[in-house]
Amino acid sequence: MTSFDRDAIRTFRFVRCGFDAATGVAELAYAFDDGPDLVETVTVPGAPFVLDDQRAAAVERALRLLHLIAGVSYYKAAVPEQIRIDGYAIDAATAALLEQVYLNGLGEFAYRNGLDLHGRIRFPVGVLADEAVAPASAAPALGLAARALVAIGGGKDSLVSIEALRAAGVDQVVTWIGGSQLIRTCAERTGLPTLNIGRALAPALFEINRQGAWNGHIPVTAVNSAILVLAALLTGAGQVVFSNERSASYGSLIVAADGTVTGEVNHQWSKGWAFERAFGEHVEATVAADLHYYSLLRPLSELAVARQFTKSDHYDAYFSSCNRNFHILGEKPAQRWCGLCPKCHFVFLALAPFMPKTRLVRIFGRNLLDDVSQAPGFDALLEFQDHKPFECVGEGRESRAAMAALAARADWREDVLVARFVREIQPQLDARELAVDALLVIDGEHRVPAAVWERVSARFAA
Repeated sequence: MTSFDRDAIRTFRFVRCGFDAATGVAELAYAFDDGPDLVETVTVPGAPFVLDDQRAAAVERALRLLHLIAGVSYYKAAVPEQIRIDGYAIDAATAALLEQVYLNGLGEFAYRNGLDLHGRIRFPVGVLADEAVAPASAAPALGLAARALVAIGGGKDSLVSIEALRAAGVDQVVTWIGGSQLIRTCAERTGLPTLNIGRALAPALFEINRQGAWNGHIPVTAVNSAILVLAALLTGAGQVVFSNERSASYGSLIVAADGTVTGEVNHQWSKGWAFERAFGEHVEATVAADLHYYSLLRPLSELAVARQFTKSDHYDAYFSSCNRNFHILGEKPAQRWCGLCPKCHFVFLALAPFMPKTRLVRIFGRNLLDDVSQAPGFDALLEFQDHKPFECVGEGRESRAAMAALAARADWREDVLVARFVREIQPQLDARELAVDALLVIDGEHRVPAAVWERVSARFAA
């Protein structure tokens, strides 16, 4: 491709999107200015798909929504001031959703790159040369099955959801995107039907990045949510289930040198309630009225999810939440965890109050809390002399409560970082805010269908 100059680019274009029911392949094309097309593909197994007119129309609506949301991976390369959609038009509600997803989902990206995206991201609402855009009418119900596509990422959260749905008698297909062998092994361990969706980014994107494109974190969960909505329509499933807990709605407070809080950046914004509510409502209103998108764990804290996970050791040797070491699949549990990243630190700390120490050390291969070199990582989780890491980890109050619980236990309190917590950090904290039990209460808004919630809520409370 021609050379890429991010500062010279004026327009980001959504060029076209298409789906081939015979092969199950969706093509999503983008471009900068009048440059070459950047073509991403998403492949849903099970083709050929036979779609009646109503289902085909819903698939087209879902495809366009995916096209628009997945474009965030490419838009961020130059963040130009103009956005153009070729081939179809969108209404004001869709534009508002997309602006919310791009602005908030690129929050960490903007912070790390010193960019201000407020007022910059504007999706065009209007007409094509030969097409008037009328207000969107309500999407029809398609007669979708109660079956659920349940997203799995290989970590504890999705496994808690899967087992809760299994106990509730919900028909489910364990679903993931990409070629991770670790996720595949974890999915197969469930013994349930699986669906592995392929996603291939435009190859030119990697060359663009090499040539100096803006780079950084994108709202991956938003993209994956749109992919699973498309897959649900193709396979006739009426539920798309994620496993994001209420802690995901809280970001990292950015504090200036003088101690003033200057803002909040949420690494996992698209795992939070604001995205779930906006996206789920949009899907039901504009794609299919009986396609329900929700997180089963939304009313739970990270600690409550951790407590649920510890009730079975079925996945101890299979799961991993480690981002840094995620591509490694070894025979020993230690190889699933780097032991150094924020995810490893938080999962270790969250599980520790609820499972025997010997079991936890066996999972991780070592005791992370008895290693003085790990102090800065745990300090960040505690929000002590640092902000919460830009990772999918729980709130600072959860980490502080978990550490306080360990400080009260004979088998943990002599470990170097627990002892340090008792000596240096705990005296500065309000003891009334360190109770684990208060963080285990099921509370808050959610989108779980009433019939499902009735069956799973008792399990979560136990």
